[in-house]
Parts: sequence; C-alpha cells; structure tokens
Amino acid sequence: MSRSISAGLDRTDARAQRNNRDGFFRGLLALVLMWLPVHCNAADKPWSGLGRSATPQEIAAWDIDVKPDGTGLPPGKGTVEQGQEVYDAKCAACHGTFGESNQYLPLAGGIGTLSSDSPVRTTGSKLNYATTLWDYINRAMPFQAPKSLTADEVYALTAYVLYLNEIVPDGTALDQKSILQVKMPNRDGFTTQHGFMRLDGRPDVHSQGCMQDCQTEGRISSSIPDYARNAQGNLAEQFRNVGPYRGADTGKPEPVGPLAAARQARARATADGGKAEKSAADLAKQYACTACHGVDQKAVGPGFREVALKYRGDSGARRALLQKVRNGGAGVWGAIPMPGQPQVAEADLVAIIDWVLAGAQ
Repeated sequence: MSRSISAGLDRTDARAQRNNRDGFFRGLLALVLMWLPVHCNAADKPWSGLGRSATPQEIAAWDIDVKPDGTGLPPGKGTVEQGQEVYDAKCAACHGTFGESNQYLPLAGGIGTLSSDSPVRTTGSKLNYATTLWDYINRAMPFQAPKSLTADEVYALTAYVLYLNEIVPDGTALDQKSILQVKMPNRDGFTTQHGFMRLDGRPDVHSQGCMQDCQTEGRISSSIPDYARNAQGNLAEQFRNVGPYRGADTGKPEPVGPLAAARQARARATADGGKAEKSAADLAKQYACTACHGVDQKAVGPGFREVALKYRGDSGARRALLQKVRNGGAGVWGAIPMPGQPQVAEADLVAIIDWVLAGAQ
C-alpha cells in the first residue's frame, strides 16, 4: 500500500465521517422540502407559508447512519450460514452466486490488488471498516425493497459477504461487539481522493459549501407533474410514523390551487378514459415497475410496448412473463438482471402482465 495513501488515513477517515454527517443533513433538508405543503395565493407572494421545523423525533428516526466505531449499530446477531440463506434469496440475482456480480458492484475478490497495475475494486478489497458494509446493506438493500431487512439479517449478510472475501472464517457470528473486531484488508489504505469504482472524475465527496455570494432564500422552480405524482406509490405511506406529519398524500388528487388547477386541467384534456388499462397502469406504478421500465422507451429495462412487440403471437408469453417477474432473471434483454418481485399480489401481477402484453395502452 502506498505511503502517501497510508499517511492520509487519519485525514480521510475524519473527512469521510464529516462528509457522511454533512450528507445526512443535506438529505434531511431535501426530505423536509418534499414535505412542504404549498399554499399559493395569487394576491400574495407566489410561494408562502412553506413547511415547519423537523422535530427531534423525526430527525432521530432518519439518523440511521453507522460510524466506524460502531455508533448507531442496533442489537442483533447473524452467522455466515444464516447470511447465505438470505443472500441466495435476496441478493444473488444481482450480485452473483459468489459475489462475482451480474453487472452490479462485485462484492468479493481483488484483495491486495489496489496498489498494483490492475486494481480490482470490490466491497472486500476497497472498504476499510466492516461497519460501513453493515450500514450500506441496512440502508439500501435489497434493491427492490430497501430497509426491509431485520438487524439480524443485516448482521448475517455482512458476515456472509466477509466470508466470501475470506476475511472471516465459516461459522463466524457477528453482533454489535464482534463486528468491531473485524479488520478489513484495506483498513490502512482507504482514500476518498476518487470514486469507489473509478479513478477518473471528481466524486461528490469533494464538493464544497458556498462561502461567498450565497443564496439566502430557497426558490421552487418546478413541480412534479400529475402523471408522476404517485409513480412510486403513495409517499404518505413511506415515511416513518414519528412526530407531527403533514406530508402530501399522493394517493389523492393534489389540493386545488392556481397551479394545481392548471395542471389538472391539462391532465383532463389528455386523459384517454381507459378504465381497465388505467387500473393496471396504476398497479405498475404502485409496485415501482415504472422505476425501471418506460411505456414506450427503455429505461433500465425494456419499455412495456417493446415487451409486447417481442412476445406478439406467443401463446406461452403470459406464463413465461409471470414466472420471470416473480422469480427474476437476466439474458433476454441484456446482461442487467431483473430482481424477482415476490411481493406483488398474484391478481395484480396477472393484471400488469396482461396490460403489458396488450400494448400498455
């Protein structure tokens, strides 16, 4: 490991912690702005009476980051064996059977290569603290249902990923205390001078706060269109139930004000009135299908109408798609895998597939 990287360890650790803290408060600010109810009065300023201060309970509910010293870790325990069961069920579709990756971040391998001419950056070779791995799994995994894992499952998955990297032996159990005893191979070489996976470009951790001629007032320059208002499901149902809450219920029409009335008028003018199709389209939004699939165009995966065109006249398409969406898979539309969607109700899944095969009209 290079001397210059090692010498900067203390500075980079401190900077990483500071960036984590700053990133949390920036995220919290964005969250509060999402909550802001808009009171629009044409006779007054265009935007007034916005929002309120977050309560200590609300801040505490979102303050879930875990520090290298273990601050923020909840009680819990999980073994390598338990982690393998969870991994095979919820992680392997994207990260590969042995952490080798299916087009997503490789989890295993590359240890000892970072100072070579051909560095391999993986979770095992790059991270400097096991608590960072625990924190990321807890926040963001699995892809289609983040924050759905229990503390025990996160400890177990952390143990299994470390086992895949031969950092801990088979049979290891991790908890609040034992995870702090794990020394990652790159403990003394971690740097924030570049992004996690690439050396070119400048990562966002190098951004600097405004120091002069800074804006003193926020300005709302755009608003969410009606068709996207509930695209990811009702926002009111996705917040933690703490403190007084005045967020938008996106399952209902937006309260009618001057701007909302204009948007609703435009929406009515372009509505097609297809009741059955709208019901299936709403289900596609509810289950976040639209996060990866457009109607006409490819996003992460193919567009719905592209799927309909591919399977036109195929009598077995309905059964094949039902199985693929339920279990996940890859290869038909490229290397990027589609995670399985076991949470979708059977009747809803049938309605979505029939709607897609009918051309998503």
